[in-house]
Amino acid sequence: MNRLLIRPGAIGDCILCFPALRHLAAGGAEIWAPSAVLPLIQFARRTRSIASTGIDLAGIGDYSLPDFSGFDEIVSWYGSNRPEFRAALQATGIPCTFHPALPDPAGSIHAVDFFAQQVGAPSGAIPRIDPGPVERRVSIVIHPFSGSKNKNWPLASFEEVARRLPLPVEWTAGPEETLPRATRFENLFDLARWLAGAQLYIGNDSGITHLAAAIGVPVIALFTTTSPEVWAPRGGNVTVLRDASVDAVIAAVSSARQAGALP
Repeated sequence: MNRLLIRPGAIGDCILCFPALRHLAAGGAEIWAPSAVLPLIQFARRTRSIASTGIDLAGIGDYSLPDFSGFDEIVSWYGSNRPEFRAALQATGIPCTFHPALPDPAGSIHAVDFFAQQVGAPSGAIPRIDPGPVERRVSIVIHPFSGSKNKNWPLASFEEVARRLPLPVEWTAGPEETLPRATRFENLFDLARWLAGAQLYIGNDSGITHLAAAIGVPVIALFTTTSPEVWAPRGGNVTVLRDASVDAVIAAVSSARQAGALP
């Protein structure tokens, strides 16, 4: 079966949906997703950016659908709030399933399991991204930002942590985030390979934190306003701290060192 999977969303939302997408793609699938996420999708027959398809123009002017004739089934997380797109897609006669792109805000199920349940995949999965060969560095990476300022631990607290860490610190940031000393990457897979070379990663509830967890680097994830029960990164090397102090973060680093995760 040739499936089309359409998955919009922020970086972290998409990564948490990877086990569900991988489950559906097992028999061969094309995936449409945000362009930034495409380099991370290693399990699709083909990928295409949502923006390049023009589906965001459904219902606007003389809109015409892309050619879906080669697909046997379409599973979409795009369209929950776009009835004009759903109607146009269903009119093709191709079997279509639409899923909510985000868990219920009042729910308590982890996002990975929420997406897995939507498609009949096993629960408890861990999103995985293979970064390939990496060059190990004796350093700790800090990414002090996220998609929302409300989720960010104070930058001054990150800086105090950096001063007290037992290893050199490397900072990273996105293209529009202000941090002059940061190392930046245009391609998320290049960032993934760079992150994988670090001894430890520290960051907020963000897409980059989920990326670090998915490649297997030890992670300390700091949560402020969002629920770790729903949004925590998954992995054997992940430590989640809620409303943490600087001392608590330093203690978590010490624990990682004692466990052998740090030199």
